[in-house]
Amino acid sequence: MKSKIESLVEHKELKQNGYSIHYYVSGNKIDRELIIFLHPAFADHRSFDKQIDYFSKHYRVVTVDLLGHGLSQANKSKDKIDLSVNHIDKIIEFEGYAKAHLVGVSMGSLIAQYYGLKKPEKVLSMTVLGGYDINADNKEIAKAQRFEQIKWIFKAIFSMDSFRRHIASGLVFHPEEQAKIFQMVKLFKMKSFMVMSGLKNILQLRENIKCEYPLLILCGEKDIELAQQVSKKWHDAESTSKYFVIKNAGHCANMDNPEEFNKIVMDIIKSK
Repeated sequence: MKSKIESLVEHKELKQNGYSIHYYVSGNKIDRELIIFLHPAFADHRSFDKQIDYFSKHYRVVTVDLLGHGLSQANKSKDKIDLSVNHIDKIIEFEGYAKAHLVGVSMGSLIAQYYGLKKPEKVLSMTVLGGYDINADNKEIAKAQRFEQIKWIFKAIFSMDSFRRHIASGLVFHPEEQAKIFQMVKLFKMKSFMVMSGLKNILQLRENIKCEYPLLILCGEKDIELAQQVSKKWHDAESTSKYFVIKNAGHCANMDNPEEFNKIVMDIIKSK
């Protein structure tokens, strides 16, 4: 179910205490800036297959299996998803860079922002798709997510296939992309729910946080109404941000409509 990728992709491991973070690198390093793509919950690096060829022609590209996802299983470690900021920092360093463009989708956008909060001087630009401001009052979102999480756990307990289908249909609009997500979710284990509990450290009401880098906020035209509302509200509150709605696309618009997503992101990164 994997999209055909023409670029040479190198699989690397970032060794941690009791586990490894797996990441994938493409594109010539010489005189090129670094872009790191961070995937949504339950998926993995393959959700960016349709970005690799496009961006690696002009940039060094890294896609990551975040902790608890893909091949980056937590094993016996008690580390949580918020420690992804440390993993990102080490990847940037190991790849020989001082800064990077961050592109995050859904949960990946929350982690990208958290990195930007901790290391703003290392962010060249940030693209957020299907996300929201981690520093704002997100009570309405939290309520909706708690309700959704109950469904996740219920479905996972009684049928992992039912859980995978539910996740796939919520992340992407087109059936062929749903089939790809379904395959990715097969690598999501029950323990990974514990890893995800680290999101509570990322989502905090913080006042007077200024965005210190170019910010692009994206939303899929066919994403749920709440997602569209919070994306637009965030853009309205962040006067220097850019905002686009990607047509004919769901929550992971980079998979549903990669042509429009790629062009918008490339234009913003080039103009930074």
